[in-house]
Amino acid sequence: MNSEPLALGQALASFDALWSPRIVTRVNDYDVRVAKVSGEHVWHVHDHTDEFFLVLDGELHIALREAAGERTVVLARGAVFTVPRGTFHKPSAPGGASILMFEPSGTVTVGDRHDEVPAHVDATTGHELAS
Repeated sequence: MNSEPLALGQALASFDALWSPRIVTRVNDYDVRVAKVSGEHVWHVHDHTDEFFLVLDGELHIALREAAGERTVVLARGAVFTVPRGTFHKPSAPGGASILMFEPSGTVTVGDRHDEVPAHVDATTGHELAS
């Protein structure tokens, strides 16, 4: 990891791939990842960890399957939301968005269980940010 300050805008400008997060830094055993997103991700669940989202630009929708039923939270720029572990969720960004995620290193973007992964979704534990 880089030992110098990093501008998130510069990090986001360094790649074009959608739904393919880049690791910008690590905090203890957690990755701080940024991603460009557009369209729909995949229904998935992380059995052992929460998933934190911060919207840097655009708008992110997160559909949730909860005990009370299905609902969607809408996150505008600057909004944060944590999906609790064990909750099936499906992020989407109809108009595109840039997001920051905070999750344990090694967490797969499509969770522990998921629907079929479409070709536009990168099933990864995050990519190192190119220097």
